[in-house]
Amino acid sequence: MTPAELSRTVLRAMRSAVDAGELSGDVTASVGAGNVRVERPRPGGRGDFATNVALQIARAAGRTPRDVAEMLSPRLAAEPGIAGVDITGPGFLNITFTDARAHATALVREICERGRCYGHVHPDTGGLAQIHVPRELRAAVIADSARRILRSQGVLVRVTCEGEPDPAWAAALDALDVRIDAYGRPPEPLPTLRPVPAPAPADAVLRLGRDAARWALLHPAPHDHPRVTPEQGGDEHLVQRESNPLFRVQYAYARTRALTRNAAALGFTAQPERDPAAEDAPGHPDDPAPALLTPLGDYPATLASAGRHRAPDRLARQLVVIADAFLALQSAPQGAVLPRGDEKPSAAHRARLALAEAAGTVFAGGLSLLGINAPEFV
Repeated sequence: MTPAELSRTVLRAMRSAVDAGELSGDVTASVGAGNVRVERPRPGGRGDFATNVALQIARAAGRTPRDVAEMLSPRLAAEPGIAGVDITGPGFLNITFTDARAHATALVREICERGRCYGHVHPDTGGLAQIHVPRELRAAVIADSARRILRSQGVLVRVTCEGEPDPAWAAALDALDVRIDAYGRPPEPLPTLRPVPAPAPADAVLRLGRDAARWALLHPAPHDHPRVTPEQGGDEHLVQRESNPLFRVQYAYARTRALTRNAAALGFTAQPERDPAAEDAPGHPDDPAPALLTPLGDYPATLASAGRHRAPDRLARQLVVIADAFLALQSAPQGAVLPRGDEKPSAAHRARLALAEAAGTVFAGGLSLLGINAPEFV
């Protein structure tokens, strides 16, 4: 069961409780299909996924969150693929799946089927947002990426900027592929996105090139100082080595594409379904794949959080986590995607290739939301 499927399952349990007269019909209006959030349990939590939906709907239901959780728990536990549901804290529902291997297969299949739209919300939610920024380059780049992320979440976004454009400013935005929809001071004060400014003139930022410049401005949290000039360590964004997070993400994507090409040359393709008897298929206790599957499964929640908080740095950091997990998997003995020596392609090889391609899909989609290129070759 994928996170999206689990979200729909929770909503279905709510509607079942409403139909049985246990919950007020108002609760379904307070939580729509796109707002039933499921995420990995935090440290000390239980199960495979957790949701705070009982806390969300308790007021509309006229009950305590714990009471709502106790109503939903047996309905969720009866769903196929769910082994059990624990209630923790004031009313958190902690859900455990029956088969981690089946969950891994379903997650990889969902990513491969949805492509770069994995984690996106369709159809549009009808939500509207305006992001207002000062005429400062880092603020404009963060707003542009936040717009892309919010759009992926079904929200229509308008980015506005104080002041008036001039040729130098327009050239800088064009070089970084930044879009501003309108300029000027709003008639009424608006919340303004004001990150720590880039500590250098635009020319010093642009010398890094589009990809490295955007990463340098987006990867640090908005309250942190970006490194741009050589004295600040800005050239680290250009080096092709492990110390550079941008390089690790782009290299990991290029590696996924190389694996697909090499597998095709050997006569096999990806297949999420694997031989249940394959001991090294994803889901086996000795398999290193869960370290990659977990951040892949968390990716939709990261997109939602990055959009909600106008914080593209959350997406950038998640891509680094996925890249590091993918590269570690590739170096593990059980992580080999391609057959070695006289070995024939097996179901496990096809499953690992599907997992690699799923990671590549997330790299490509995530980098595009940051406005950064996903290179086929590095």
